[in-house]
Amino acid sequence: TLPLTVAAAIPFTARMAALCRLRLRLPKTIAISNLHTSSPASAKQHYKMLVLGGGSGGIAMSARMKRMFGAENVAVVEPSEMHYYQPIWTLVGAGAKTVASSGRSTASVMPSGVKWVKSNVQEINPDKNTVRTDDGTEISYEYLIVALGLQLHYEKIKGLPEGFEHPNIGSNYSVQTVEKTWKALQNFKEGNAVFTFPNTPVKCAGAPQKIMYLSDAYLRKTGKRSKANVIYNTSLPVLFGIKKYAESLWDIVKQRDLQVNLRQNLIEVRADKQEAVFENLDKPGETKVVEYEMLHVTPPMGPNLVIKGSPLADEAGWLDVNKDNLQHKRYPNVFGIGDCTNLPTAKTGAAVAAQSSILNRTISKILKNEKPDRKYDGYTSCPLVTSYNTVILAEFDYNGQPLETFPINQAKERRLMYHMKADVMPHLYWHGLLRGLWGGPGPYRKLLHLGMK
Repeated sequence: TLPLTVAAAIPFTARMAALCRLRLRLPKTIAISNLHTSSPASAKQHYKMLVLGGGSGGIAMSARMKRMFGAENVAVVEPSEMHYYQPIWTLVGAGAKTVASSGRSTASVMPSGVKWVKSNVQEINPDKNTVRTDDGTEISYEYLIVALGLQLHYEKIKGLPEGFEHPNIGSNYSVQTVEKTWKALQNFKEGNAVFTFPNTPVKCAGAPQKIMYLSDAYLRKTGKRSKANVIYNTSLPVLFGIKKYAESLWDIVKQRDLQVNLRQNLIEVRADKQEAVFENLDKPGETKVVEYEMLHVTPPMGPNLVIKGSPLADEAGWLDVNKDNLQHKRYPNVFGIGDCTNLPTAKTGAAVAAQSSILNRTISKILKNEKPDRKYDGYTSCPLVTSYNTVILAEFDYNGQPLETFPINQAKERRLMYHMKADVMPHLYWHGLLRGLWGGPGPYRKLLHLGMK
């Protein structure tokens, strides 16, 4: 345990953030986009290390693989021109941050010298060690890292995504709809403010209720709370999966008069009438129509469709990896990271940071024909934003046991943790994780170590 008292925590964090900025700030690369070009159609290419996906896991690992293999031996397949720090969208939806602050060009985060194949992955053939892109390019590889994320399925809710064209409905899970959440919150006058959680695995499982707490705080600040019913309809049988933090969240729910309905799954949105239809998962066939003045939708999610259609998938369609070392269970030259995998832990950015260090070690050992010697314990984290200046920092492992960084009770709401979420972590993401300079068994613990050096 680090010798840190609660009283010293806040000034320490400020010092820590300053130190992190000094340590991790790197000079901006000039004209970096010139270093990355699309591949010509039907060309054949070969790389020692091929990375599929340019999200958090893909960019973090491509930076690490550049150091391991050399830039000319690494390629990343990613179609998007923009890269987003999605954890901040919770605050964008509540008006505390701008959507512009969450994005940077993919060219600016792609490691210099690494080949950027600006295409979608069409097919993965691990038996032939090849990948085909949607423009006909075939790429062969010696080693493959799959970091394709998961798929959002708004279309599985009747009336969506076309319902987003109507007012008073938003979703913090998409760059196209996150600002609609803030507009709906600003426009709220009176009635039901409804927040949903789908009947599927999701990324950042705390986010659907974070926006509820922030909306409650905004309505109180603007004098509208007395005319609002704040409703959280979740398909889950619990408020949060980890008991220690769930107990604190239930206390907040009661104190703030928030209505939580368990086992309620959104199946239809009638945006023209401002109605949401929910099914009772404990009583099949039973539905309930709820009128709303504001609706925040968390979409159903599922495995990446390219992975699902390949030999790399498990029965449910997720990338089938060893939960200890992130190596594929059947193809030893294939590895996975992040939301696309079947790792039995919460799908979060903090999990990616922890996994990146383990995966880097796994690959380095395999290159030496040695057995991987570090195990991923399932570390993940969810900074549960409970107001515009407080956070409960949930950290836990595969077994759902708290795996906390700070020598304080992290189940309590704290301003310190909000500062970490809103100000420190974005900086560490752009200048640390994406450059392969930050990550480990516990990213917040690593952050503390950086601050104390």
